[in-house]
Amino acid sequence: MPGRPHGDELSLPAPEPEALALSQALSQEIKEHIASTGPLSSERFWQHALYHPTHGYYHNGLAKFGAGGDFITAPELGDGLAYCLARWCAPLLAELSAPVILEPGAGTGALAASLLSALDTQNCLPDAYWILEVSGSLRDRQRATIEARVPHVLERVRWLDTPPEESWTGLIVGNEVVDALPPRRLTYFEDRWHELVVTTDSDELVWVRGEAVEADLPVEACQPGYVTEDVPMLAPWVKAITDHLERGALVLIDYGYTRREYYHPQRTSGTAIAHYRHRAHDDLLWMPGLQDLSVSVDFSALAQALHAAGMAPAGFTSQAQFLIAFGLADYAAAAGMDGSPQSLATLQEVKQLTLPSEMGERFQVLLAQRGLELPSLPLNQLHRL
Repeated sequence: MPGRPHGDELSLPAPEPEALALSQALSQEIKEHIASTGPLSSERFWQHALYHPTHGYYHNGLAKFGAGGDFITAPELGDGLAYCLARWCAPLLAELSAPVILEPGAGTGALAASLLSALDTQNCLPDAYWILEVSGSLRDRQRATIEARVPHVLERVRWLDTPPEESWTGLIVGNEVVDALPPRRLTYFEDRWHELVVTTDSDELVWVRGEAVEADLPVEACQPGYVTEDVPMLAPWVKAITDHLERGALVLIDYGYTRREYYHPQRTSGTAIAHYRHRAHDDLLWMPGLQDLSVSVDFSALAQALHAAGMAPAGFTSQAQFLIAFGLADYAAAAGMDGSPQSLATLQEVKQLTLPSEMGERFQVLLAQRGLELPSLPLNQLHRL
């Protein structure tokens, strides 16, 4: 059983009074729900903590991204990721009739703004840019970001409540979206997998071992006390976003591992993690609603889900290799090497995107297609999945 460290023991910054009140309200709702219906599955707890319509992390309007939030994603570092994605997207968009780009979970809108700007420079804008976003506060921020940076293309942007339900052609572009899907946390006990569930003890939220469940996990993980995760809604989510794509391609970028690495015998505590004020820690129950929760992506399971949904996995590589293959050196060269603030900022961005100690090897890129030939990918590691 995993222990539960407390926020003060982790030296986490104290939240402001307004944020504290918000979290306390959500915690009370969770406790009342437990008192009424029994312990919460980890999936249900994730839904409350991240997606509660008023207090959930992605709905409450508090700062999440960038220097003033809890973490920084690649699009917040600069335009490098979008520049390279545009290089990948442009020839594919040219092959499609009335192409659309669909971005699920667009964060601040930084990637959408940068990608639209880069494609505009290449005279290869899609007919429309759809953002699948359930958070009203994030929609407002995305709209403001796009309007500030590329106001002339705002009319092409449309926000969706649900995945497209009519046939369309185009590209699906997702950055750090799969890791936010609610996981099922599991522990191995007495030769069976048991789900870890959330209950209360002395009015505190705690993890306890629940009922035995079926889980198709590698035998290497079947060790007493082993804790890990799987994501039951991964396949349904993939099917939903790709179901009506008539012809096109998909690129998903996220942190994670192949199945063999994910369930390695030495990875005994799972991959679930919380982010608060740029501090990563494992107290997932601390201050619900105020911290991001995520698990690393099992890219083998993701590729399997894509194949089952009728998408052909076509490429798998590290973020560093993908960016290098699609023009990151040109992006850096355009900023110059004159020691100016802009060139130094770009150099720092490139380092963070590519260095193994930063995002370069920790983040992976998975490509898939339906009826569309993709550009060749150097050092394609698809066989590892």
